[in-house]
Amino acid sequence: MKKAARLAERFRVEDGDSFRLDDVDPADTLGYRKEQVAGLLQRGIERLSELQEKLYAQDRWALLCIFQAMDAAGKDSTIEHVMSGVNPQGVDVRSFKAPSSEELDHDFLWRTSRCLPERGRIGIFNRSYYEEVLVVRVHPEILDAQHLPDAVRSKSLFDDRFEDIRAFERYLGRNGVGVAKFYLHVSKKEQRSRFLARLERPEKNWKFSAADLKERGYWKDYMRAYEDAIRRTATKRAPWYVIPADHKWFTRLVVAAALIATLEELDLHFPKVDKAKRRELRTVREKIEQERD
Repeated sequence: MKKAARLAERFRVEDGDSFRLDDVDPADTLGYRKEQVAGLLQRGIERLSELQEKLYAQDRWALLCIFQAMDAAGKDSTIEHVMSGVNPQGVDVRSFKAPSSEELDHDFLWRTSRCLPERGRIGIFNRSYYEEVLVVRVHPEILDAQHLPDAVRSKSLFDDRFEDIRAFERYLGRNGVGVAKFYLHVSKKEQRSRFLARLERPEKNWKFSAADLKERGYWKDYMRAYEDAIRRTATKRAPWYVIPADHKWFTRLVVAAALIATLEELDLHFPKVDKAKRRELRTVREKIEQERD
């Protein structure tokens, strides 16, 4: 578990002042080789399962995991692989696409706030309220559909949203919801390769649309938006993990390590049974043992 914490620490950002996205190589593997990782990941998944069981039994904390990335960075497959050994009854995965008309008639945090995990559960947001300072920042015309009053649609709008996000995540922490945010950092070259793979394989065609190619044309704008979002919202209580994503096997290993480290910080344990409960259990056991087949 100490190894997991050290691995996660390499990519953890909790003070954005000195963060630069260019300092993270999307192809980095820290010297690990793919053939080394399968066993490590499996042990990590087993440890996650143990921690999730304690989280559920203790029923005090909840954990919110946010995944953000460019298209084809591997969010879906990372979530699938890393959470494969966790009891599905204790995990909720929510994907947020373009907002509905109902959602547009509410504040920008409303649609995700409704989906926050209960105590004892892990909630996973595949995209999140961060879209409001990412895609909306790259395409400010989206604001036209949000019915905002002119008085609040000002030059400080995105500064205000960053302030609201920091306050919201501080509020979650104060109410027993741990927050871990993951940006899967894929290179433009690797995205191109994955797009071509989707086009060449009929069973993957459904994953590609012309809109994906259009957004690729805004690559530099998105990189600036992601860097600023991470810089402005990375805190000790709600850190970002900026993880190289050109090698999916390495991405999964680091995400698992970060989740383990986050859950370990919560000091989870199974509830203690008092004397009265132990007496009750002894009585129940004696009755069961006395039963005849």
